[in-house]
Amino acid sequence: MLDMDSKETTFNVQLDPKAILDKNFKKVMRGDDPDEVDEFLDQIIKDYENYNAELDRQSEENARLRSRVDELTKQLSVSKNVAAATPQQPNATATNYDILKRLSNLERHVFGSKLSDGGQSTHDDQSGIDQY
Repeated sequence: MLDMDSKETTFNVQLDPKAILDKNFKKVMRGDDPDEVDEFLDQIIKDYENYNAELDRQSEENARLRSRVDELTKQLSVSKNVAAATPQQPNATATNYDILKRLSNLERHVFGSKLSDGGQSTHDDQSGIDQY
């Protein structure tokens, strides 16, 4: 029986290989050849064993893949959190322009008219600082 609503697949198998092997039939006068029946049942047992081995392999693969999906989902979540917490890099050109503009404004404020006349002052320097 396959349950489609749940994530787990369940099978209701009534006969396993051992039950098939141990099955005894009544002997009748005009029945089937017992050797032929036994040979056919041996083939069925092999098929059941192969089926069970494949089912086990698929279950293990399914568990491994689910674990990998969970791991990758956690990594993606962490990456999104890191990306959200990391400040975006400002545009380098705009930043350099802003720095140069601020530097120019500071120089004008500190040095005043000395910058506008090329460093040569028309009035006497009374600050006491040696000019080079």
